[in-house]
Amino acid sequence: MAEKATGVLCSERYSTRRAWRYVQLEGGELVRRAEQAERVSRSVAVWFTSVFLPQGYPDSVSDDYLTYQIWDTVQAFASSITGTLATQAILKGVGVGDNTATVAGASITWILKDGTGMVGRILFAWMKGSRLDCDAKKWRLFADVLNDLAIFMEIVAPVFPSIFTLVICVAGVFKSVVGVAGGATRAALTVHQARRDNMADVSAKDGSQETLVNLAGLLFSLLLTPLVTDNLLLTYLLYALFTSLHLYANYRAVSSVVMETLNQARFKLMVNDYLLTGSVPPPISINPRESLLPAFQRRLSVRLGASLDCILHSSLEYQKATKNNSKSYLLGLYRNTGVLCISLRDGVSSVDVIEACFHAEILQQLLHQDVSTFRLERDTFTKLQEKVLSARDDRLWDAVAETHLLVDRLFPRLLSEARSVGWVVERNQLAPDEWRAQWPLEGKKRQ
Repeated sequence: MAEKATGVLCSERYSTRRAWRYVQLEGGELVRRAEQAERVSRSVAVWFTSVFLPQGYPDSVSDDYLTYQIWDTVQAFASSITGTLATQAILKGVGVGDNTATVAGASITWILKDGTGMVGRILFAWMKGSRLDCDAKKWRLFADVLNDLAIFMEIVAPVFPSIFTLVICVAGVFKSVVGVAGGATRAALTVHQARRDNMADVSAKDGSQETLVNLAGLLFSLLLTPLVTDNLLLTYLLYALFTSLHLYANYRAVSSVVMETLNQARFKLMVNDYLLTGSVPPPISINPRESLLPAFQRRLSVRLGASLDCILHSSLEYQKATKNNSKSYLLGLYRNTGVLCISLRDGVSSVDVIEACFHAEILQQLLHQDVSTFRLERDTFTKLQEKVLSARDDRLWDAVAETHLLVDRLFPRLLSEARSVGWVVERNQLAPDEWRAQWPLEGKKRQ
């Protein structure tokens, strides 16, 4: 006869998926009981979750994790299929199945393909490596578009045997760029998704998911390969179908990511809304509006972290640049060329960098926007804009000095509201250059 329970002493849970109660029986024995009977389907789901999702899911990852991973899985499957079509075309191009082809010729083609890819990888990392963190979503989408272009080149290469090696080498360069951009942005997104300092776990489980998807793609390819052999029309149709799916899934994946750090695009949207409405929008409002495609050149080009040589050419200009300015940056504007240079003080903080970019956005609005619709400091903006537009001085030193006072009034509120709605300001992705300066040097020994 089963003993009767006399009360629940304590309970525990494993993440948010399972929970138990510790029940005391009449004889004093302590029994552990699940709050809900575990069905077979539930136990399978728990096993699947533990194998392919980070420990502690969903509490250990960002809110956008599942949506992103679903679409990332779809794009990985589509890319696996188009990759199979490309591999088949390359093998045919290097002579597999052709009695006249030589091993040496095929080997040279493959070596040239890999060699040019290695060079391309090094050059791209040198030229764009520092920008990948700042626009991770944009570069992630760029990498996948370039990957599809490279696969297309590999598929059509056998049609042009006279330039086959050249086409394959160019495709190899493109794929090497994809490897750098894709790998770097995946790491940046992993940093965003990992909420318990569990980057390694999130990255490892992402690798497990990708391996499972590639395995499914491999099995599908085994059925597909006999159908597309020597059938160019079907090959092109399948490429078009799966490439369309790949691009759509990638766009949906990166669009679902909600980054809480500020880059130039998100910061510009945030400041514009702040001036128009009087309040700072949260990350979930700004991220869907962030452009994922290449943008046209801004009417005011901002050089953040520029050398003092870009700003100051005389002691008089130094006095003008520091007028009303007790901040950790100096700002110089060239209206005719549309260039705004910002020199940062040595030891500048993330908040100081954000303030400098806020000042740049204020000047951008004064030069090129209708400030009459602003809710904040509308009269001040209107007077300053009239002064800016009527000034004959290309450098606009007096107007810039007055904007320091405007920034002093507006930025503290923006910073406070940004923190309260979920923006991370202790670090940023505004990508300043490495120049740092010290001023003033009065009282220090001069050489």
